[in-house]
Amino acid sequence: MPSFRTPVAKSLAALALLLALPAAARAAKPYSEQVVERTLDNGLEILLLEDHKAPVTVVQVWYRVGSRNETPGVTGLSHMLEHMMFKGTKAHGPEEYSKIISRNGGNENAFTSDDMTTYFATLASDRAAVEIELEADRMRGIQLTKENFEPERQVVMEERRMRIDDNPIAFLLETLNAATFLEHPYRQPTIGWAKDIEGWTLEDLQRHYDLYYRPNNAVVVVVGDFDAKAMGDLVAGKFGGIPRGEDPPKVRATEPAPRGAKRIEVEKPAKLPFVAIQWHAPNLHHPDSPALEMLAGVLSNGKSSRLYRDLVHRDRLALEADASYDRTSIDDKTFSMGGQPQPGVPIEKLEGALLAQVEAIRKAPPTREELDRVRAQMESAFTFAQDSMFYRGMLLGTYEMAGGWRQIDEYLPSLAKVTPEDVQRVARQWLTPANRTTGVLVPLPIDPSAPVERVPSGPIH
Repeated sequence: MPSFRTPVAKSLAALALLLALPAAARAAKPYSEQVVERTLDNGLEILLLEDHKAPVTVVQVWYRVGSRNETPGVTGLSHMLEHMMFKGTKAHGPEEYSKIISRNGGNENAFTSDDMTTYFATLASDRAAVEIELEADRMRGIQLTKENFEPERQVVMEERRMRIDDNPIAFLLETLNAATFLEHPYRQPTIGWAKDIEGWTLEDLQRHYDLYYRPNNAVVVVVGDFDAKAMGDLVAGKFGGIPRGEDPPKVRATEPAPRGAKRIEVEKPAKLPFVAIQWHAPNLHHPDSPALEMLAGVLSNGKSSRLYRDLVHRDRLALEADASYDRTSIDDKTFSMGGQPQPGVPIEKLEGALLAQVEAIRKAPPTREELDRVRAQMESAFTFAQDSMFYRGMLLGTYEMAGGWRQIDEYLPSLAKVTPEDVQRVARQWLTPANRTTGVLVPLPIDPSAPVERVPSGPIH
């Protein structure tokens, strides 16, 4: 099951207890005392965070647009625009952006998600101005022509085929998401439906670009070795002359109350089945959010978690089992569980075991020792991750998209207040049968030499 928690938190938790000490001093100072915030007359938000441990600067530009902002029939435009941002501007030819960053010793990339599209580069601090100038140029200057549009549409179609249509688990998760959300645009895939991709017009893309790629719909995040006043002036000088655009329309769709348990099955050539379960759950603005975060940790944070300990290690039911919680989504999203059974284990048995883990917490809260261990893992992982300038920028941008970067400072204190009874309460409140959507991959025969399918991870690029 794809995890929506930060990959840094998952991969570094075991090391954090040993290596977090240098970061602890920095993390002890609230973000509210470190971040310099500016808003230009054209509406552009700027978040600046000085971090002088290395002569490096990370520049990120966040646009408030993703599949959440798209309408049925033309899904995938946000992802397509991400591709087109590398196809040249009036000032720089096709692919020149990446070449310029490389010549200056940097690296760059971008991603599109349900809620946002983000562009970023890491360079030596004395070269950061290069990225800032290039991003200001791309905000309104990209060239959308039939000559570069049609070939890139084919690239996206091939990307969809490889990442979704030919990946049984990814195809299942896409189908499950569409069944989980009846009315909210979170039901739409970030890459777009295949028929929609075939039907895009250049005019569709131009409208999307003109509406969403404006300074009043963007946030520039800069983290690294610089003076905040000088960096803020540099960003203002490059972006300040870009005219404010029309405010994009608000997403007004809301998901109705659950109408009962739902279930879907997908038949695809695959070696093994897979089961994925989703429940609608509130985001970080809800008071239950910290307890839901801890619930996900109890179930799936490392090898001491319940899913790994019981289903993978002890009972040998699963090759992998995971739980995750969409805490920083803009609108309320999901709490998820899933797993792939060991060869020979019926998928019904693994599904039952996953639900039994939920039911166990609904009947009895986790022990205080168990909760304290999970909390320590989360706190140390969060603290250690502060050593990464890129992670700190991602944290600022993600929280700002979700409603305000200052809520970063509430994360650890909110976890500290969660009790075992809180975890039991949110399991009873949100992980109910009526609120549940289940998806099962039913394998069809394939070439026995093909590799076992693995869960896709990360955003669509």
